[in-house]
Amino acid sequence: MDIVRRGFRCLFDAAAEIAPEDSPSATVVARATELSLNGCYIQTPAPFTVETLVLVKIFHADEYFEAKGRVIYVNAAAGMGVAFRDIKLYCQSTLKEWILSTLRNQNCAWRELPIL
Repeated sequence: MDIVRRGFRCLFDAAAEIAPEDSPSATVVARATELSLNGCYIQTPAPFTVETLVLVKIFHADEYFEAKGRVIYVNAAAGMGVAFRDIKLYCQSTLKEWILSTLRNQNCAWRELPIL
């Protein structure tokens, strides 16, 4: 049985790049389609495997966000859920601004997300 947590995720749409932490030059261009303070959903036809440590970059509204993360679930040929592990201090405020802006636009909902 999978353990499930509930998390507040905002629908989001932004350009993203993701790479395995041990191969930062193997960047995959993708889309960030959900966002929370703790992670994001990366839409890509070639998701990494669960437990892969990754570097995530998101580009939105002339701003930039980056963090280290871990893949926590995969939808084959569709994308992956990433939990943030280490967010650079200057990126934390950007993330909060994006979420507040999205909240104002009412694009947030509770999602059930697996925890491994």
